[in-house]
Amino acid sequence: MPLPFLTADRAFDAADDVALPFEDRERWRRPYRPGPWRVATAALALLLASYVLFAAVVIALTGSMSEAAVIFGVSLLVIVGALRLLRVGVWVSPRGLRQVRFLLTRTVPWNRVAAVRTVQQPVRWLGLPRTVQGQALTVVRRDRPQETMQLLTTHGADFLGRLEAFDRAADAVEAWAAENRLG
Repeated sequence: MPLPFLTADRAFDAADDVALPFEDRERWRRPYRPGPWRVATAALALLLASYVLFAAVVIALTGSMSEAAVIFGVSLLVIVGALRLLRVGVWVSPRGLRQVRFLLTRTVPWNRVAAVRTVQQPVRWLGLPRTVQGQALTVVRRDRPQETMQLLTTHGADFLGRLEAFDRAADAVEAWAAENRLG
C-alpha cells in the first residue's frame, strides 16, 4: 500500500501554491517556499545554539552565573539570527510588496510600483560579492524610475540550482503586482 504523503518522489502539484479558502489574503505572505540553502544554514545555526545553550547550563552548574548569563545571551542571539534568516525574502499582500533582508526591511505600496519584471543580469552568488550571470526579479518604482530594486535572483539562497522554483516565484510576484496595481 503506497503512502504518497510519506514519499518525497511525487511530482510537484500546482494546486499546493493556491491559497486555501480560509486563509486571510490581507496578511503578508511569501509566494514561495524558503530554499534549501537558507533552511540548512538556519538549521546549522540552531544546532550551534543548542550546543551553546548546553554550555551555558554546564557553566551555570559548575561556575559563575554571570558567565552562564553571557553564554545564554550569545545563544539567544544565534537563535534570533536563525529565525530572522528564515524570514528573509519577498512578502506580498494587497497593501504592497515587502523585501525583508537580514537587517533591513523595505516596503513599497502597490501604487508606487511601476513595473515588476524578470531580467537577465549579473547577480550575486548566495549574497556574496562574487557575481555570476543569472536572472533577477526587479521592481521599478514610480517615484524613483532610475532605481531598480532587486527582489529575487536565480543564485540566491532560495533558488540556487532551482530555476523552476525561481520561475514560479517570479510569476507569483508578477501576478500579485498585476492584480493589485490595477485594483
